[in-house]
Amino acid sequence: MTEVMKRTALVTGAARGLGSAIALELAENGANVAINYWSSRQAAEHLRNQIKRRGGHAGIFQADVRDESEVARLVDEVSDALGLIDILVVNATGPQPFYPIEEQTWECYLEQLEFFVKSPLLLLKQVLPAMKRQGFGRIIQIGSEVFELGNPRFANYVAAKGAQLGLTRSWARELAPDGITVNLVAPGWIPTERHADVPTAEFESYKQQVPMKRMGNASDVARMVAFLAGDSAGFITGQRFSVNGGNTLA
Repeated sequence: MTEVMKRTALVTGAARGLGSAIALELAENGANVAINYWSSRQAAEHLRNQIKRRGGHAGIFQADVRDESEVARLVDEVSDALGLIDILVVNATGPQPFYPIEEQTWECYLEQLEFFVKSPLLLLKQVLPAMKRQGFGRIIQIGSEVFELGNPRFANYVAAKGAQLGLTRSWARELAPDGITVNLVAPGWIPTERHADVPTAEFESYKQQVPMKRMGNASDVARMVAFLAGDSAGFITGQRFSVNGGNTLA
């Protein structure tokens, strides 16, 4: 168990997929968890009930984390209900379409930058004052291995994930004197609900290139997030942690 007892963690996009697993893991480690969702209220309620059945403490909070006013409201509501936010997990994402270069537009890049640059900035600015006052904070971004792999027909997403890593590194240097760490967890291809229609052959092809010859699961990612959220990771900042079975070994 990591040391996140009684701390308040906000996980964006937490109703499903990786976010759900991260919220569960943080709650298992004693955090009060704010489950942010945009449209999946039923899934968010199910996750909250699951955490409560296991003896944890969680609340659900609806907000579009790309909208400045909604982010401000979200942070206020979480702080009032669960306490000042100590741990911010930036996980929310949207559609991830593939386009050949000939069909790519600036708009399709902006759609990804909204999630991976704008949203992290809006969230950080809202939680930062309290973190600075208490001399403690954990900012954990959920990135992707695609920045290292350079997946074709995916430059809109790859570029935004690269920008997210840049934010992580710059923020880490700036905030280190305040006792705030900023790190990024970069999963490989982790099957979640969004991959329900992916043909089995695609999973098999991916597994063959992974040194460990298997897919990861959401819990693999969640455990790394929980470690970075704890006191034991207090001297680790500005780092990217690949959780992909060695798929991006240099």
